[in-house]
Amino acid sequence: MTAFTVGFTVLAALLHVYIWVLESFRWNEPATRRTFGVSEEDARVLAPMAYNQGFYNLFLAVITFVGLALLKSEHGVGSALALAGTGSMLAAALVLVAHDRSMVRAALIQGTLPALAVLFLLLEL
Repeated sequence: MTAFTVGFTVLAALLHVYIWVLESFRWNEPATRRTFGVSEEDARVLAPMAYNQGFYNLFLAVITFVGLALLKSEHGVGSALALAGTGSMLAAALVLVAHDRSMVRAALIQGTLPALAVLFLLLEL
């Protein structure tokens, strides 16, 4: 397990923990609304959806962290879990930009670390 594999995988998971905090706990704050490009009025309407979506991001991070924890002792299981987590993160970024080309910047922020994690995890199979 290389430092690149661990580093990019940890960073991808931590980014998604941060997104969980933004979506689930800081959604109505002005800085968060600016980050997501949502008005105050829309943020109130979207709050339940954002709260739920935030937890999806947390669960992806947890799956990824568990996979990392198992990589050394149970390499196959750890790799599968880490790839499931980071691959899902990457897929979500691709869906975002495929649905709305104006979201390229957001998709790059969301998907670059998972893409690098997936690359290095695959190289270790």
